[in-house]
Amino acid sequence: MSRPVPELDLSLPEPLARREFLRLLGAAGAATLSLSAPRALGAESAQRVPAKADACILIWLAGGMAAPETFDPKRYAPYEKGMSYSRVLSTFPSIPTAVDGVRICEGLEGIAGVMDRGTLIRSAFQPDLGSILHSRHQFHWHTGYVPPQTVACPHIGAWMARVLGPRNPVMPAFINVGQRLEGIGESEELKAFTTAGFFGGEFGPMNLPYPEEASAAVRPPKGMDPGRFVNRDREFRRLVDASPDRDLLSDHQRNSMLRSMDNAYRLLSAKERAAFDISLEPKEVQQDYDTGRFGRGCLLARRLVENGARFVEVTTEYVPFFHWDTHGKGHETVDRLHKEIDRPIARLIKDLEARGLLDRTLVVIASEFSRDAMIEGRPGSAAKDQAFNRGTTIENPDHYGLHRHFTGGTSVMMFGGGVKKGHVHGATADERPLVAVKDPVSIEDLHATLFTLMGVSPKAAFDIEGRPFYSTVDGKGRAVSGVMA
Repeated sequence: MSRPVPELDLSLPEPLARREFLRLLGAAGAATLSLSAPRALGAESAQRVPAKADACILIWLAGGMAAPETFDPKRYAPYEKGMSYSRVLSTFPSIPTAVDGVRICEGLEGIAGVMDRGTLIRSAFQPDLGSILHSRHQFHWHTGYVPPQTVACPHIGAWMARVLGPRNPVMPAFINVGQRLEGIGESEELKAFTTAGFFGGEFGPMNLPYPEEASAAVRPPKGMDPGRFVNRDREFRRLVDASPDRDLLSDHQRNSMLRSMDNAYRLLSAKERAAFDISLEPKEVQQDYDTGRFGRGCLLARRLVENGARFVEVTTEYVPFFHWDTHGKGHETVDRLHKEIDRPIARLIKDLEARGLLDRTLVVIASEFSRDAMIEGRPGSAAKDQAFNRGTTIENPDHYGLHRHFTGGTSVMMFGGGVKKGHVHGATADERPLVAVKDPVSIEDLHATLFTLMGVSPKAAFDIEGRPFYSTVDGKGRAVSGVMA
């Protein structure tokens, strides 16, 4: 059930209030208002490498997807009252997939059926950041940098938007689907990485938290003709220039914000705005995707990529202690989440393939870290335990499931876009601790792989106030050749 769609109001106060002005600046990268335009180090061509994919869809299972409950099943132990936590590695049995000898967890039968179209990395790992907190690890995963930083780090989608440019000049290059940035816990932390950072607002995400309402974001208010939009645009520019807060903006940030406004107005009058309306899909297609907001987001992502979006992130949404943030009722919650993600992801892969898009669309399924019933962080970590202390035995079904934050080994699934088909890369141990024991893949090298497939050099660099800033830390990320076709 969709929420009521509010009337789109593009009016601006006269004079423009400081509070509203600062809100608008926030969309343009207010954390870096003093910056001049970032300058590419070397020729623009040096920022790129030959691309195997034109578009990327990141499916973000926010909150800590437990690999042993999804793509890396281990020894299965069904629930028994009084069982020891030490017995619990997976709370779901494994099932076969379309790839001989490769098994994933029960409940993901749809994804199992399309495993022959992609590569499963089972040896991704995360560093110990001191505190195994979602906000820190999500920032690290999305930007490649560990917070805090002295500059606003761009999201990987913003890197692709800046270096590669739009695939279609009227379509936003970077679109974020399914994540609310207001009214939920840790919203400020989410905003810290859901941004173009120092690149400027024109390369930042178009945020669409409710896929079923996305069409409202590109629909002019009822009864407003294009001429009035032009007048509003002129008025906005005049108010920006006349504001007493004008000196808070560098010329780069001001121009970037105004270019983002130009882009928005151009989309409002383009035929591609129909891509944002998932109700235009046949009813049976809508029903097949519609397992909830996430499923509708997958359908929207397909439509956006079909119409020229460069990078689309679709998330199950991070809300503390909900969804994949399973600190209680873990098995019950993940069973529900299997049903929520399985059919839409499988349908997305099949639809992209049927439309001839999968070979040039990189689809990535990832999360900030995995989970374990007993270990916080990874072996040897001094991180504070984020799980509730419940003793050594499981006394009721609410405690059956993997709860603690585990960074020693997790899974990343990749389809299309230049990756091998029917391939498994790396492995984790068969018994606890379930750390990566074969061909480990760091965040830096995973990012280097995604960037390389998309045509962005892992050494791409920009001068930010006299210092180089790289797409991967110090330009040292190395693409994992073993996953690329």
